[in-house]
Amino acid sequence: MDIDIGRGKTGRRAYGFDDITIVPSRRTRDPEDIDLTWEIDAYRFDLPFMASAMDSVVSPSTAIEIGRLGGVGVLNLEGLWTRYADTDTVLAEIAELDDATATARMQELYAAPVDPDLVIERIREINDADVVSCAAISPQRTADHIETILKAELGLLVIQQPVISAEHVSKNTTEPLNLKTFIRRLEVPVIVGDCASYSAALHLMRTGAAGVLVGVGTGVTSTVRGVLGIGGSQATALADARAARMRHLDETGVYTHIIADGSMATGGDVAKAVACGADAVMLGGPLAAATEAPGRGWHWGVQSVHPTVPQGGRVALPPRGSLAEIIHGPSHAEDGALNLAGALRQSMAMCGYTDLKDFQKAELLVAAR
Repeated sequence: MDIDIGRGKTGRRAYGFDDITIVPSRRTRDPEDIDLTWEIDAYRFDLPFMASAMDSVVSPSTAIEIGRLGGVGVLNLEGLWTRYADTDTVLAEIAELDDATATARMQELYAAPVDPDLVIERIREINDADVVSCAAISPQRTADHIETILKAELGLLVIQQPVISAEHVSKNTTEPLNLKTFIRRLEVPVIVGDCASYSAALHLMRTGAAGVLVGVGTGVTSTVRGVLGIGGSQATALADARAARMRHLDETGVYTHIIADGSMATGGDVAKAVACGADAVMLGGPLAAATEAPGRGWHWGVQSVHPTVPQGGRVALPPRGSLAEIIHGPSHAEDGALNLAGALRQSMAMCGYTDLKDFQKAELLVAAR
């Protein structure tokens, strides 16, 4: 129902994860009976977890470890790993920057050109570890680097920016990047995002993408809502994307996966994301707090280093445990930030659901305002 903002202007009421709870059903199940496997295109993962394409979260080595733990790490192909051969030195410098100079210096570091040879080297390093390689690139640079990406034999491609559309137009290119035409020419499965509305999700699904990322201005490092004034409450955004998926499925017979991106700090948030319609989740902050995380106690996203309008910042995030502990436990924390897989499994068991798609049918309650 629309709410009057003023004469001639209305808006919908939207909900975040803190506004809702999952209602237990009439039966419970043994947590050992719960199936958390996720299949997208030809790939099958033990867990519905993707690690965000952030330099503070995913390096080639953490992508390999996350893959071994059951998820998939998304390497940023426009990040430090493809700009510098000696990335550790650059990360060490960023960790030592003071707050007053951090943004300006990081903008300088990210101004270095992307090296195609490093793109190939990083992807092949992940492939050689016998885990699925996944990497992200922005629409502006996709056409320039796609041949290099295909040469490296990438497993999953993510075309991502804070807000994306089915057709990206730029006066700097002779032809706009039409995702529908572009994706259908590729053999590699593509995930696109981010979006936060029914119409945007539906248009992205119609491009032929295997998955759509949902979440705008919701990450712990993001200041998009303050800088640009745009965003979407994650529970509502996912529910809208789920409705778009149902329409697209009715129209085409094709099931497009929804990946929740942002607003998740605990196992309960992950469970709510799935209950709202997500097939999988993309995690940033929780994994940036791992002892192996390349951010060395700091966390930042791609929008934090925008050359002219930064839409995020470098956030202090002290280590809380290993990647294995954060994903699989054991947990000694009371806030649900460790053993995310175990928490999701327990939530599904308490509500009587056996698999992820079944859990999307869970009843939700809106907390009193």
